[in-house]
Amino acid sequence: MEYLDRIFHGDCEDVLKGLPDDSIDLIFTSPPYADQRQRTYGGIKPDQYVDWFMPKADQFFRVLKPSGTFVLNIKERAVNGERHIYVIELILEMRRRGWLWTEEFMWHKKNSYPGKWPNRFRDNWERLIQFNKRRKFNMYQEAVMVPVGDWASGRLANLSETDRTRDESRVGSGFGKNISNWVGRDMVYPNNVIHMATESSNKRHSAVFPLPLPTWFVKLFSQPGDTVLDPFIGSGTTAVAALSLGRRYVGIDTNKEYVRLSEERLADVQARMPGIAERKAKYSEEVVQGESGGTAQPSRSGRVRE
Repeated sequence: MEYLDRIFHGDCEDVLKGLPDDSIDLIFTSPPYADQRQRTYGGIKPDQYVDWFMPKADQFFRVLKPSGTFVLNIKERAVNGERHIYVIELILEMRRRGWLWTEEFMWHKKNSYPGKWPNRFRDNWERLIQFNKRRKFNMYQEAVMVPVGDWASGRLANLSETDRTRDESRVGSGFGKNISNWVGRDMVYPNNVIHMATESSNKRHSAVFPLPLPTWFVKLFSQPGDTVLDPFIGSGTTAVAALSLGRRYVGIDTNKEYVRLSEERLADVQARMPGIAERKAKYSEEVVQGESGGTAQPSRSGRVRE
């Protein structure tokens, strides 16, 4: 099956069976949340969400390289006045099946809509949960460094003796800092809170995340030539980020209109990038379900970067 630089129409649980083991460097995706996207994705009930998701996660585990990373953008919803625990249940089940829950990032949505609810404030953030297959994985922290900030010019101008040593915390927490380590630095490592505005245009999709979001994670967890998978590709944003950064991509969606939308966006990016057209990539491959429930796949075989 030739799968690189393609958008597939079908259920990712079935499509991924045609991909080789250990062939993906990064999985970045935002699946339909529980009880949402009823018209396009059917609206999975919160109590059924783990059972629905785990067969797909098993395929993610198989195709992800041992050095790869899976980032899951998801958020609990409120049911009967309280937050449902399906995300927590999902994390626990994934750990039972061999995934490591390595880290959790927070996406602070800077321009979320104001509103009033009887028992809570507006939702202004979402989870980005990082899973890995082993403790050592590929991570390129220098690719996402940020400017040190305006504070440095004043704070670092006149260092005290305390600033030149590892000053232990006054509250006995065990944490300490050496302020002099920041002298001469223009860039520093970010934290795990990502401040980004939501997408201002829905691009004919009901839940578009902003292009800088997958771009940030593609930079952090992959290098040019690596392969990025989004098994719920939607409007194609993850694939656009991968293509723009010189990565290969694989996208999957059950909605034909979203597959076409992804194709259009990728063709536009391709047309504006010299040299990309040389790949002559075919962006869409229809997945045909057989009577037995199997999946008919293309006859040509694909390659992954060694």
